[in-house]
Amino acid sequence: MGLTHIRLPKNFDLDERLMRYADAIEQHAETFAGRWAHACWPCGPSSEPVGLDAFDAVHLDLGCGKGAFITRCAKRNPHTLYVGMDAEPVCIAYAAQRVVEQHLRNVVIVPRGAAALPAIFSPGELDAITLNFPTPHPKRHHAAKRLVNVDHLLAYRPLLAHGATLTLRTDSLPLWEYAKLQFTAAGYDVLWISSDTRTEHPDFPQTEYEERLTERGAAVYGICATPGAQPDAAQIQAGRDAEQSLMLYLPDDLFALDYVPLGMEAAVENFKNRQLKGKSRIPQTTR
Repeated sequence: MGLTHIRLPKNFDLDERLMRYADAIEQHAETFAGRWAHACWPCGPSSEPVGLDAFDAVHLDLGCGKGAFITRCAKRNPHTLYVGMDAEPVCIAYAAQRVVEQHLRNVVIVPRGAAALPAIFSPGELDAITLNFPTPHPKRHHAAKRLVNVDHLLAYRPLLAHGATLTLRTDSLPLWEYAKLQFTAAGYDVLWISSDTRTEHPDFPQTEYEERLTERGAAVYGICATPGAQPDAAQIQAGRDAEQSLMLYLPDDLFALDYVPLGMEAAVENFKNRQLKGKSRIPQTTR
């Protein structure tokens, strides 16, 4: 979630916020690789079971935004460690504030992007990864930035424990359709797929982003999968070959759209203008 989608209060001092809530932020996350569950276990109250010295699971919220989702999960599951990662400093500040003010002891906020994952987690260390409303990056030449492209999905595989889950939720129908192909190309077995996760999976905590979007009429699409058989080279290449413009997944009549996913507004407006000028909606050079 970019800065363009975050309204900052007047006189917002980012550096001061990051310092004030630094207790919830881990700047040296690489030092915890392979030992997150034990190293982050808090000194629990006397009611904790005797002999319990580690979290029973480690969940990663990749692109945690302002932290509404991860803090709601943490309250429900106090014996699970939640690691929230985001590359945007403003999101880190807000997420850390939620953690500190809610006195949560099973959440760590990490200021890193997806490229840092292999250095931060050891093989098999994660029991779940959630990708909540990732930026769709609709242009073909930005496909490598999509967190659900085949190469990102392949990079997550070794970090996931046996039976671990990877869950995508998005307001972008084009990204969801694209992701289906990419999950298959990366050798994941789909556990469920939904065009209405709010109705079909109501216990899944909402993000602040989701709350705002659904008020505007957005549907929430989802995929939950687990690593299956290792894909072969042809399967992987098929996923890379499908890394095209997300505009291909929208209807020909863009003026009939009831909802434009966040992150795709500029692209849709550009192709609407092409339609008005009588040009092809998706030029061959972008396919």
